[in-house]
Amino acid sequence: MINSEIHLKDVSLRFRIYHDKSVTLKERFVGFFKKAAEHEAPSEFWALDNINLKINHGDRIGIVGHNGAGKSTLLKTICKIYEPTNGSIEIKGKIAPLLEIGAGFHPEVSGRQNIYLNGAILGYPKSVMKDIEQDVITFTQLENFIDMPVKYYSTGMYMKLAFAIATAVNPDILILDELFAGGDAEFIHRAKERMLRFVDQSSILVFVSHQPDLIRSLCKRVIWIDHGKVIMDGETEKVLSAYLGNLN
Repeated sequence: MINSEIHLKDVSLRFRIYHDKSVTLKERFVGFFKKAAEHEAPSEFWALDNINLKINHGDRIGIVGHNGAGKSTLLKTICKIYEPTNGSIEIKGKIAPLLEIGAGFHPEVSGRQNIYLNGAILGYPKSVMKDIEQDVITFTQLENFIDMPVKYYSTGMYMKLAFAIATAVNPDILILDELFAGGDAEFIHRAKERMLRFVDQSSILVFVSHQPDLIRSLCKRVIWIDHGKVIMDGETEKVLSAYLGNLN
C-alpha cells in the first residue's frame, strides 16, 4: 500500500445563488415587460474560504461544525465532486467516498447486483467484487433481502449495504459523511469495529459527524470548520472541547 496523503493549498469554493423564485404563468407574462435591470442579480457565496490542510498517511480525522459550516462541501471537494474556484488539491491514494446513502445505487435492481454496480463505480474489477460478495452480504445481514430490488430497502438497509461495499476492499482513503445518522446501535458497533480494523492498516480516515463520542472513539485529530474556514485543527479532545463549549 502506498503512503496516502491529502494536501489542500489555499482552497476556496464559490457558489452563485440565484434569487428568482418560481413564478406563475401570469407573473411570468407580466415580468416579460420588465426591464432586465429590474431582475435581481445572483449573489456569491464562498462555501470554502482559503482552506489549507495536510492530511497524512495514518491520520484519523474528524470534522465538526454547525449545519451549513462547509463540512460536506469540503468532503465533496476532496472527492472531486466540486472543483475548487481557487487553490489546488493533491491526493495520493485511492478514495472510497461514502457521502450520500445509496448514491450510485440503481433502485430497480437487487442488492446483489448493486454490489457489482457500486464496485464498478469505485473502480474495482468484477473479479474482486465476486471475491468479496459474500463478505458484504454477511456483514450487512441482508441475506433474506439481497435479491430484492433496493427501491424497497429502508434507509438503514441502504446504509449497511453502502458501507459494506465501500469497506470490503481496503481503499487508501475512506471518506465518510454522517454515515451512522439513524443507524441502529448493533450496526454502529459492528461498523466501528470494521473501521478500526481498516484504520489500523494506516490508511486515511476523514469522517464528518455530529456525534462527539463516535469521533472520540475513531479519530486522533479533529478539524473545526465554520463558515467555510478552519477555526481549529488539532488533538481530538482539545478541539472537541473548544467546539462544544462554543455551542453552549
